[in-house]
Amino acid sequence: MKYLYIYTLLITCFIFGQQKLDSVLITSTRIDLPFKKDSRTITVITAQEIKNSAASTVVNLLQQVAGIDVRQRGTNGMQADLYIRGGSFDQTLLLIDGIKVEDSQTGHHTLNIALPIEVIERIEIIKGAAARVFGQNAFTGAINIVTKKATTTNAVILKSEAGSFYQKNVGITVTSSLEKSSHIVHYSRNLSDGYRYNTDFDNQNYFVKITFNKNKTPINLLATFSERKFGANGFYASPAYIDQYEETQASLIGLSTTYKTDKFTWKPKLYWKRNQDMYVFVRSNPSLYRNLHISNKMGAMVNASYKSNLGITGFGVDIAKIYLSSNNLGAKNRFMTTFFLEHRFVFLNDKLDITPGISLNYFSDFKFHAFPGIDLGYQLNDKIKVYANMGYTYRIPTYTDLFYTSPTTLGDENLEPEEAITEEIGVKYNSGKFNFSAVFFNKDASNLIDYAKNNITDKWQATNIQKLNTLGYEVNASYKYNMNDYSQRLSFGYTFLEDDLKTSNINFSRYSINSLKHHITTTYSSQFFKNIKQSITYKFAERNNQKSYNTIDAKLTYTLNSLEISAIANNIFNTEYTETSLVPMPKGNVLFGLKYNFK
Repeated sequence: MKYLYIYTLLITCFIFGQQKLDSVLITSTRIDLPFKKDSRTITVITAQEIKNSAASTVVNLLQQVAGIDVRQRGTNGMQADLYIRGGSFDQTLLLIDGIKVEDSQTGHHTLNIALPIEVIERIEIIKGAAARVFGQNAFTGAINIVTKKATTTNAVILKSEAGSFYQKNVGITVTSSLEKSSHIVHYSRNLSDGYRYNTDFDNQNYFVKITFNKNKTPINLLATFSERKFGANGFYASPAYIDQYEETQASLIGLSTTYKTDKFTWKPKLYWKRNQDMYVFVRSNPSLYRNLHISNKMGAMVNASYKSNLGITGFGVDIAKIYLSSNNLGAKNRFMTTFFLEHRFVFLNDKLDITPGISLNYFSDFKFHAFPGIDLGYQLNDKIKVYANMGYTYRIPTYTDLFYTSPTTLGDENLEPEEAITEEIGVKYNSGKFNFSAVFFNKDASNLIDYAKNNITDKWQATNIQKLNTLGYEVNASYKYNMNDYSQRLSFGYTFLEDDLKTSNINFSRYSINSLKHHITTTYSSQFFKNIKQSITYKFAERNNQKSYNTIDAKLTYTLNSLEISAIANNIFNTEYTETSLVPMPKGNVLFGLKYNFK
């Protein structure tokens, strides 16, 4: 615990300073606002931070943000669950360019579609209840991956990597700009023999983004496909089951545009999201026990805003149909409609902003639900803003929660939806070099869905825990400065969570009461010589079960004209730890890379 006090003390010395974010337009909210003006807890991982970080995947990137709990089974984000502020993996919504890509089967597949970092412009993280903005699944927050914009250059970038556990990675990214269209095409493949028995993997990623009519009203076509094949030693059920195997496919096709007039902004989107999951209990004998789930979500949405003398009004609709085909869960379908409306009032010479709003959701199997909420903000001066928000949030059970059966797990088709009321109050300080943010938050949840049992030999049973209160605070700080004309950046984040499970006689809980009680992240990105950059990241985690660990990752990059040579080292000091399901994480490992840009 002494490390917590030392690092908390550092907050008084370093005031958080990222890249200058005033000009970044936050697109994951319904009303587009500059980063500085938003009255919510929002973190932006910029393109420069992605490039400098000691991370090779989106999973690794998110683990460097305090308050984001990504629990991996294996390496390279092979199977990873996403949590925000103590919520479950089903309570965080993932979006790609504003398109919701949640999976109706189970939240375990949320990160299956996470994109290669080579095609990501930035990542927007909204913490706290976001159901008023996005509807269900944004129970504790939402993460929007923003892909790179249409390019104005022609280039071919080749990448090759090799490292521990016989990792072999190759990738190619092609960008082209024509008279009326621009194109980004990416392919990568990642292989490894695994860091222990039956943890090998073979991943392939395809990505295409084409912008048509780019000189007038641009139309964006997005298509992405990710396939993963991996050994799942102890990933599910029990660490004793070492011969499990899984294959997943996740794809998204989206068509979008933006049309603006003096007062109106219209953003229509069409999309189709597909997920396929094949699980085998014994890899060498698939006939013993095998699950195959295929889900399809097809939807259309329109987000719009209107500017008037009274402020900005945001409104829109999202309509989707879900189909599930499964040898375990059966054939299911669901129709969903979401209507939203909010208005941003500004008073006192634009110093005070008040944004009330509501989202109305209809589910063909869970009927109507409403999510009201309100954001308040007051700009004390050009650099300091205080804010508060409050909202009602909601999550309907996944099909796995409702209907799944296995030798170790039972669903419950009588489950009630989860409900919660959340509040937060915070302060932000933003300047060209220094940023600082501190926020206190509270969540009162009822009917929380978890898998629980009273005896260790019992099956995990989906159940509604009666009530859970989560109280906490979060501090982020960073400082950006120049040394010998080279940019340096030091960042720090700390999140504290206290879960209070009320009126429950449950002895064993799989998810809900094993949050990160203390979470520290510190990153120092630096450059002292013309062609060499380095970055080092420290992470401390302590869960409610009192188990804690420290890890350190580092990256070194040498650039010579169009050639880039890199080395990434993870868990440098060989820390022994687990993130979920008692699956041991790998000890120290390295990845060496070459990248060449044919311009």
